[in-house]
Amino acid sequence: MIALTDDRGRLVWVSAVRPGRASEITACRHDKLTAHLRAAGVGAIADLGFVGLDDAGPDADPAVITGYKAARNRPLTRGQKLSNKALAAVRAPVEHGFAHLKNWRVLGKVRTDPRWATALVRALLMLTNREVAH
Repeated sequence: MIALTDDRGRLVWVSAVRPGRASEITACRHDKLTAHLRAAGVGAIADLGFVGLDDAGPDADPAVITGYKAARNRPLTRGQKLSNKALAAVRAPVEHGFAHLKNWRVLGKVRTDPRWATALVRALLMLTNREVAH
């Protein structure tokens, strides 16, 4: 399941639940998330698990911005470290939004049809936003 928040950490969208396990980047590719973001004229800031998701090309505006990963033979430069730090500061409220959704313990125990699980998650999204707003 993939979720999107606004810049204040309020949950605005969750993807459909898929059967089995899949990485987040695979789920985004299956849902064509970057194409939907571009069509809506918005972008997203994501964690390092999404590096390589946005493959639009060097001349296109990025739909998904991620930090930099260090490699064994190539440590991060000072500029890359500063960039990662700035992205982490922007992502902090977003992580709080995800944490609010994860507070629903039932999500860890869902063993049902993906359609029912999707309905449950979207209902919890609405309840979470209502609870956080008050």
